[in-house]
Amino acid sequence: MNEDDDHNHKNLEASSRTSSFVEVYKIPSRKSEIRYSLTATLALAYQSLGVVYGDLGTSPLYVFSSVSLSDPGEDDILGILSLIFWTITSIAVIKYISIVLRADDHGEGGTFALYSLLCRHINFQGKIGIQNTRLASDLNLKFYSSRTTALQSKTKEFFENSPRAQSIFIFIVLLATCMVIGDGALTPAISVVSAVQGIQSRSEKITQNYVVIISVVILLLVFLFQRFGTDKVSFIFSPIMLLWFTSTASIGIYNTIKYYPSVFKFISPYYIYYFFKKHGKEGWERLGAVAMCITGAEAIFADLGHFNKRSIQIAFSFLVYPALIITYGGQGAFLIKNPDKISTTFYSSVPRAVFWPVFVIATLAAVVASQALISASFSIIKQSLALGCFPRVNIIHTSNKHEGQVYSPEVNYILMILCVLIVVGFKGGAEIGNAYGVAVIWVMLITTCLMVVVMLVIWKTNIILIALFFIVFLSIEASYMTSLLIKVPQGGWVPFGIATFFLIIMLSWTYGRSKKNAYEAERKMSKDDLTELISRNVAVRVPGICLFCTDLINGIPPIIGHYVNHVGSLHEVLVVVTVRTLPIVSVLPEERFIVGKLGPYGVYRCLIQYGYKDVPNLTGDEFVTSVVDKLKEEIESHNEIQHLETATSMGVVYVMGRTVLLSSEKNGWLAHLVIDCFYRFLQKNFRSAVSTLQIPPSKMLQVGILYEI
Repeated sequence: MNEDDDHNHKNLEASSRTSSFVEVYKIPSRKSEIRYSLTATLALAYQSLGVVYGDLGTSPLYVFSSVSLSDPGEDDILGILSLIFWTITSIAVIKYISIVLRADDHGEGGTFALYSLLCRHINFQGKIGIQNTRLASDLNLKFYSSRTTALQSKTKEFFENSPRAQSIFIFIVLLATCMVIGDGALTPAISVVSAVQGIQSRSEKITQNYVVIISVVILLLVFLFQRFGTDKVSFIFSPIMLLWFTSTASIGIYNTIKYYPSVFKFISPYYIYYFFKKHGKEGWERLGAVAMCITGAEAIFADLGHFNKRSIQIAFSFLVYPALIITYGGQGAFLIKNPDKISTTFYSSVPRAVFWPVFVIATLAAVVASQALISASFSIIKQSLALGCFPRVNIIHTSNKHEGQVYSPEVNYILMILCVLIVVGFKGGAEIGNAYGVAVIWVMLITTCLMVVVMLVIWKTNIILIALFFIVFLSIEASYMTSLLIKVPQGGWVPFGIATFFLIIMLSWTYGRSKKNAYEAERKMSKDDLTELISRNVAVRVPGICLFCTDLINGIPPIIGHYVNHVGSLHEVLVVVTVRTLPIVSVLPEERFIVGKLGPYGVYRCLIQYGYKDVPNLTGDEFVTSVVDKLKEEIESHNEIQHLETATSMGVVYVMGRTVLLSSEKNGWLAHLVIDCFYRFLQKNFRSAVSTLQIPPSKMLQVGILYEI
């Protein structure tokens, strides 16, 4: 928009007040502003067991059996236990529960929440990834902040003046996002297969092929069940996880008392030192298996939008964490007396009298474990879609109480197909565990790096504390990562393959959109150009109001000129509408509209702003009425107001500008491949902007134009 538009923006925001638009858009209160009672918090904590902690809680199924130590002694077992204890304590308790959860974006978690949090302090303008057009009016919005310290200013200046740093940063955000989505396929695979394999210990007739078939059937049911939503899923899954934690902890206490009551001396870090001193390189190679004890810890943050911070902390601190430590302690006590059973630790340590009940509970818990990263995948895709870096897919809100609970059919079935292929392709072997460990550690490493930027730019944290955080967690996670790199040929390549698949989608989509936006920005019309065009080409003004929807935020897009030149007429009132998604969780109703007059009589501009959790909806007469009411606040002429009201009474039509990109001959082969193949394929086969905005089909026209990029 030009200077006059900016002036209109400031005047509007100075006088903005809540209007009838509040009644049209039922925007939920932000999670950070909701005061949950103790009862409500405890209820959410209980529900989180079935959604957040299934993956982390079922890790005892496969950790010890993945270690593969030959003839381990007592100190070897205690060394592994000490590694497990300090890994869970440092990563899950200190990093995620105590620190990372504080970096939520008004109740939302995950890598995109960290990115959107930083977007309010750093003006990212990278050539790849998420397009973040900033306006001067953004600083007046409730969730933007301009307060900085000297250290913050230097960090901001570095990012804002370095396109390469911005591109690398956004690429890291997208990579972590794709890794988490990949976890949505790997988590169900390893959890279900590990649980079902237990049946082999009771019958030699049950081969691995039977395990694969049973696992596939269970996984298909899990993914088909997702459409019922998190509320219903947690209603069924939470009792299972509560039973799982109590039963495994009880068995852990029984085994500790029976086999080795002093097993909890593994809390001493001395046993870690002894383990590495004795085994050297072999001990380092076993770190990849130990890392699986924190699989699912990333879901603590990624699934935050489904619940609230306090409920997740309570559930972990008072049930999940102690139950895990007791369970691992009991397994260690059993192995000290039965070291030859390490390959089948979980089921071998279960007393024979309760084997079958525990097998049923374990299988059900494995099904629940699948839920943590599947739910996280839905949330992340929702955020990616709102920020414009993922093709439009169907997002269904499954709860009226908790706005973060969503479901995407397309994403669900893609994950289902990937998950089944992984189980069948690897035949339920150890390769799945190798793949899973690699994905988890990379996500945690990237989260650590992003948190350092958050501490520098937003939290005003002391540089010594930032350095301590970075050095400690980078050292721990890098140690696990280097150990897992040797597993890349044995299945560790899978998460990179899945991440590459989703990265191609994201980068192709964002690259195409960025080229389209740049093309329009270079060829946008001024007010004078539009006035001259209409006076020269428009012979008649048609009764009614036309809402012309376009993506261009600043200026008048060239498709308006294309429309006027070919139609030769114009409605009495033309409103150029742009729906803009900000990198914040929600936009207050009184902040939603920015309007202004364009040059010709009866032509206006309307910018509609949403947060990434708001649901754009242009359906209904109330919406048009709200737009008109906002416009009337900016119009001083009584005749012009009457003209606007008359046009509104004659009806409304929505015109959608649909652009087709064509790569010009001057571009290289890569640009041709991305624009002409990948981007165009995504544009044709995913949902259109019309379906996303919920525009009434009976009132909608589409105008197409070809952009040669």
